[in-house]
Amino acid sequence: MTTAKRGMDLLHDPVLNKSTAFSEAEKEALGIVGLTPDVNETMDLQLRRVMMQLGHKSTDLDRYIYLVNLLDHNETLFYRTIMSDPARFLPIVYDPTIGEACLKFGHIYRQTRGMYLSISRRGRVKEVLRNWPQKDIRFICVTDGGRILGLGDLGANGAGIPIGKLQLYTACAGVPPQYLLPMYLDAGTNNQEYLNDPLYLGMRKARPPTEELFSFVDEFVEAVQEVFPKCCIHFEDWTGVDAIHLLERYRQKYCVYNDDVQGTAGITLAGMINATKIKGTRLKDETYLFLGAGSAGVGLANLLCSALVAQGMTLQDAQSRVHMFDVNGLLESSRTDLVDFQKPYAHKHAPTRDFVAAVESIKPSTIIGVSTIGGAFTQDVIEAMSRINERPVILALSNPTEHAECTPQQAYMWSKGKAIYAAGVQFPPVHFNGQTFLPGQANNFYIFPAVGMAIFATQASRVTDEMFIEAAAAVADQVGPDLLKQGMLYPPQANILETEIQTAARVAQLVFDSGLARTPRPSDMVAFIRSHVYKPEYPLFA
Repeated sequence: MTTAKRGMDLLHDPVLNKSTAFSEAEKEALGIVGLTPDVNETMDLQLRRVMMQLGHKSTDLDRYIYLVNLLDHNETLFYRTIMSDPARFLPIVYDPTIGEACLKFGHIYRQTRGMYLSISRRGRVKEVLRNWPQKDIRFICVTDGGRILGLGDLGANGAGIPIGKLQLYTACAGVPPQYLLPMYLDAGTNNQEYLNDPLYLGMRKARPPTEELFSFVDEFVEAVQEVFPKCCIHFEDWTGVDAIHLLERYRQKYCVYNDDVQGTAGITLAGMINATKIKGTRLKDETYLFLGAGSAGVGLANLLCSALVAQGMTLQDAQSRVHMFDVNGLLESSRTDLVDFQKPYAHKHAPTRDFVAAVESIKPSTIIGVSTIGGAFTQDVIEAMSRINERPVILALSNPTEHAECTPQQAYMWSKGKAIYAAGVQFPPVHFNGQTFLPGQANNFYIFPAVGMAIFATQASRVTDEMFIEAAAAVADQVGPDLLKQGMLYPPQANILETEIQTAARVAQLVFDSGLARTPRPSDMVAFIRSHVYKPEYPLFA
């Protein structure tokens, strides 16, 4: 390739910088002789140095900070590192370490990444967006920091989430990083601790009324259509009510999706599909009880019902199989405090605030925790599920780790080895009663990067629930019988790129079948996806 940059300007560009890997000819041509050590190292040797330096770090937060610094200086080597061992590095660059990184974001901040768009810029959003140097952006991952993981309102500290999410687009599914833009929409925060913190990086004001916030988001979404016309907007970690309402506000008109609603639903659906394979049942044979009825829970329930309808059930029958329980108890028809999107799951039932009593009355075959309450699936809950079911399905999806509703050790021990379990974070294998169980991680990174790659390759004009249902089925299909026997509901992370290429191909097929693609249809869908995959290789400068 050719570049107009030379000398220190080139070395300070993380996309072009090869550090100690420039050839002698490149050093002469680019005016960097004497500006780097007088060696020509391979990337493998550079990777060895990275691994050695990471080995000297004592905590995963220290490793996260080191890797972010590497990204700021050498993007190619960063992705080569992450993609060399995804099972090791995904928990460092994203969940669970990202939770701690966000809590301390203003304190560990070193260099700007992405964009920060303040509500004070209303009327100028297009002008601000045009300040971004890359003009062909295909994905903006945007948060207002309103509900970061299970940690609540973190305001500007939540900016670490879209940064991390977009790294997974590349590391897990090969979406080229130059097309990705992380963004924080700053509308203030109600977190008084951060408002009082002199190192807080956001606006020091309370969040505005919903109408004012939505007006600002309207301007942002419409500006993106003009400034980045091929862009898909990925909403991430908004408060539950806002997440649902903003998705419904834009999904029929623009290319948008919400990972907390649709991505979480997709990966959980994949786990449910494989749980039925283990049990020898079908999705429509099961009864589901959610602990948590916010955006993640309701989004998951809605996608599950769409999948049940595709299996031949009516929507009303599908919704009747899904029950929900929140901080005020079971969602049932006499409650007057429910928001619009919760009401389809408020069935006739006696009021109760006792989750164990709800389990014993409803007799679910699957419980799904999206409550952010660590330990909420108590021994009484698991034992009740085990009395009702030969193979109870326990999905403890809240994260970070301390927010998981129960650990796999607890689930297997309290169920006497009967439970089929997955969590939102990765736990190690569990040895119980002479058996080894492999608890799966119901992490969205199996789903949203693959859907993103399909959107990127096909230039899809909109994003539909059916894409996430297809992605769920594709992920589930890649878990073999031997792994299912050990309770593994998801594919191994070590080969996640290949898993997501296959998933993206299935989703891309659906995009073309649905008439939403803006590119010619290929004859070989897997080869088509592979042709778009980013490879962490240094450019050769002419």
